[in-house]
Amino acid sequence: MRTVSPVLDAPAPDARIASVECRVLLAPDYDPRFTSSAQDSLIVVIRSNDGTLGIGECDANPWIARACIESPGTHTMGQCIREMLIGQDPFDIGGIWQRVYVGTAMNGRRGMVIHALSAVEMALWDLCGKLAGKPVHALLGGTVRDHIVPYASLQPGGHSFAEYRDALVASALEAKALGFTAIKTEVTMNGPYAHGGMQESYDRHSEVVAAVRCAIGPETTLMVDVQYLWEDAETCLSVVQDWAEFEIFFLETPIWSDSLAEIAKVSERAPMRIAFGEWLATRFEFEELMNRGRIQVAQPDVGRVGGIGEARIVCDMAAAREMLIVPHCWKTGISISATAHLAFVTPHCPFIEYLPPTLAVERLRRELAREELRLENGRIPLPEKPGLGVEVDWEAVRRYAVA
Repeated sequence: MRTVSPVLDAPAPDARIASVECRVLLAPDYDPRFTSSAQDSLIVVIRSNDGTLGIGECDANPWIARACIESPGTHTMGQCIREMLIGQDPFDIGGIWQRVYVGTAMNGRRGMVIHALSAVEMALWDLCGKLAGKPVHALLGGTVRDHIVPYASLQPGGHSFAEYRDALVASALEAKALGFTAIKTEVTMNGPYAHGGMQESYDRHSEVVAAVRCAIGPETTLMVDVQYLWEDAETCLSVVQDWAEFEIFFLETPIWSDSLAEIAKVSERAPMRIAFGEWLATRFEFEELMNRGRIQVAQPDVGRVGGIGEARIVCDMAAAREMLIVPHCWKTGISISATAHLAFVTPHCPFIEYLPPTLAVERLRRELAREELRLENGRIPLPEKPGLGVEVDWEAVRRYAVA
């Protein structure tokens, strides 16, 4: 059950974990009606005995995640994550992950405990990179490319059909003007996560996809996220069969994640690739999704799946099944940077999810962290700074900390 540890070309620096701090952040202008987890965050700060800091975050309810890390343990199957970390060698990420996984097994093994562990594990990679003076992609064994391709992940504004459609078209055109060669657009005007409580017909969803494709032209790669819109495969297929003309690279989460038999039916018959995995925790959930759901694109989220190392294992599992990896990431520059480092060592990863601050609605995404990543001719060149290469605005942390 061990996960990945850093690969070093020299002995690891002598270091120990001295402290683990958790900060719950919430933007004061957050909108609970908005389907966006980038409005809040849990930041985990791990300090080594020489004062070096590693930063991580998870994509889950930050109050619950913090409790998963800080809650006192009372027995061998429900230990305290923070206490298990103090005094450990930060370079033994695989061993630490296994001890936490086993030591908290009665508390989780999946779900929130693993999501919280993702932030801890991410912070350890950042810390180890800084201590070793190397970027995380080097610690993962070295890159397989000198650039990666981001897609602009777009969510619309507005509360009417026309406002929704026009907002998506406008943001798609802006992304293209910024140099993006690929975009993913939300098209969710019905279902459990309907934008603004809208109840539009499936024909209207097709109209939005058509409008976006017409606006960006045939040369821009288009992906569509419908956010668990349909309850069954037949209803889904009755709509998306007509989307073949739009040349969609993948359709994200058309069916509820637990409905693996229905996912398999869609995967087998849809005229585009089917992508899933944003909510999943550990390689074990992905194994079931891959084998039973028969998806074509796996989407591990480094802030949910168990961290960068666990995501790397999922990438290897996808390669063995000839599946693509397109990581999910809807968080701040901390997680975006972690995702990028993973992509640089993953040859079957054609895109990463990326939204620069200029396109972000959420205040935390704009202000919390500045990543080293930059867009050049539709690509992101190789980052070179130690660790994740992220500069955290500690004044923003102070402003938005609520716990």
